[in-house]
Amino acid sequence: MLVVEQRAGQEPRLGGDLEAVTCPQLYAVLLPKVERPDDVVEVDNLLSYFERKAGMEVGSIFIDPGMETAQSIRQSYEIATASPRVAHMGGSGGKGGDTARSIGFQWTPEGLETLYLKSKVLIDVRAAGVPYPMSGGWMDIHNLDGLRALAIQLQQLGYTGMHLIHPSHVPVVNEVFSPSPEDVKHWQGLVKAMEEMRATGGAAVTFGGDMVDIAHEETARTMLAIAKEMGVEGA
Repeated sequence: MLVVEQRAGQEPRLGGDLEAVTCPQLYAVLLPKVERPDDVVEVDNLLSYFERKAGMEVGSIFIDPGMETAQSIRQSYEIATASPRVAHMGGSGGKGGDTARSIGFQWTPEGLETLYLKSKVLIDVRAAGVPYPMSGGWMDIHNLDGLRALAIQLQQLGYTGMHLIHPSHVPVVNEVFSPSPEDVKHWQGLVKAMEEMRATGGAAVTFGGDMVDIAHEETARTMLAIAKEMGVEGA
């Protein structure tokens, strides 16, 4: 993924940057400080032109809009639906960054002051069908315990990954967001229990002390498919 700056009055520079990086090896571009859906549409159109020019399939390169202002957060659903290229998007709130300046919150490691914006953008991108919501906002390079706590919070909210600023953060975040072999075993057991119950004409079963039904089974099957794609043992 590549960060491409986009600022008012710099359209020629933006086009030059996108043309320079458009190639089959480019997965996505991260657009900082997106303000409105038109920002995403503009980049979508430029990428389509440069993909054709490079002999690539149109739509190959994804877009990750950066939600860093109050205006963009307010319009996060509209931004998420502005282009089918939007495969990653989310709300975050780093210490002393653009989001903090725009909204005015006082940053804390616990993140209560940014919980709403993370949740609001997440719901909007899920409603828009964005498949892999991602957040971020951990700036302390050496505090891996704090990073882990934030990653766990984001994973619990429903995010699928994080943007990171340092290579040392990668193993921590991968561990948090990757299903464990124990998770896989639990999902497999749940699916098996539901299949056995369904064979008797039932629609729900007690598994692990909880009542589970087809909704839980579908979630388990989805998570097993993700675990298999990630190469988790036993999936």
